[in-house]
Amino acid sequence: MKKLYVGNLPYSVDEGQLNEIFSEEGSILSAKLIVDRDSGRSKGFGFVEFESVEDAERAIENLNGSEVSGRTITVNIAKEKTGGGGGGGRRGGRDFRGGGGGRGGYRRD
Repeated sequence: MKKLYVGNLPYSVDEGQLNEIFSEEGSILSAKLIVDRDSGRSKGFGFVEFESVEDAERAIENLNGSEVSGRTITVNIAKEKTGGGGGGGRRGGRDFRGGGGGRGGYRRD
């Protein structure tokens, strides 16, 4: 399996069209268009996952730099997510967990 990033898509393209464009290059496992959570509008990029590496490489070769509805799309291997966001960590400010005593949490020596 190989996951591809597809960028600079026209906002008018939907997942069905994305699937149709890429299915000509091989057997697709999934085609996912990324949409804005609030508006539901396309963000202009998505991901396509192929069953085989060969089909994914063919899609990159044939579709990267091609035109879709007047826009030149970018197709390359999707980078793995790093980090993960959310959860844990302090957000700026000071750590007020205990310690001190006296005025304002400061210790007098």
